[in-house]
Amino acid sequence: MVIADDGSGPETRDRIEQLRASAGLEISHLWQRDDGFRKCRILNRAIAQARGDYLILSDGDCIPRDDFVETHARLARRGHFVSGGRVRLAPHIGSRIRRNDVLGGSLFDERWLRAKGAILRGRDRNKLTVSARRAGWLDRLTTTRATWNGHNASAWKTDLLRVNGFDERMTYPVEDRELGERLRNAGIRPIQARHRAVCAHVEHDRPWLDPEAQATNERLRAETRGVPRPLQIFQGLARGRDWTEHGIRKGPRSAESVGPDTHM
Repeated sequence: MVIADDGSGPETRDRIEQLRASAGLEISHLWQRDDGFRKCRILNRAIAQARGDYLILSDGDCIPRDDFVETHARLARRGHFVSGGRVRLAPHIGSRIRRNDVLGGSLFDERWLRAKGAILRGRDRNKLTVSARRAGWLDRLTTTRATWNGHNASAWKTDLLRVNGFDERMTYPVEDRELGERLRNAGIRPIQARHRAVCAHVEHDRPWLDPEAQATNERLRAETRGVPRPLQIFQGLARGRDWTEHGIRKGPRSAESVGPDTHM
């Protein structure tokens, strides 16, 4: 497990030490000082230092269901990334969650959530109540686009390196979606798993949300997407970019960054 820490205090470090001792997990704690929203920078460090071939990413405000890792591993396919889903929980629900609620599975029980005052929409209720088989069918039938989601997504490390990780010019929001669009431009297809790979997301304030930064992010994302595919075909225009010069490696793609094409 690699924890990418964007400037939190000693309480987080102490909690990680407790987890390392009690859970018996091999944990790497990567920290950077608090200098604004620099999530992309610390995530790139985590991707570069991770030793696994296949990487599952989630956020600190999320709690995975007990089949989370198993589901991502089962769905992993070469030439693809997995786009998982979330059940949104209001802040007052998040404050009532205890350790045993997570370990015992109550957190993902519809009755437990309603007893705590949760208001579940139909799509969230489906993620909690449908069978694994039906969840697969819902993922095939949904009209929701499969995107790279910061709260719940996975990919081969080689593919994340191929597109150079996150664009460190970007803050919040859509910094995760932009990465997914570069993966798509590189020929790496998404697998929709919003009903199968599920985590709980505790809603919270976002004091770092800045309209000017948001506009910049949307502009960078538009540059990544490029022109629509029909225009590429009929007008011979270039597709969107699949590399950022502001990622894990700084600058243009080198010959060794390209490597053999494993997605044919």
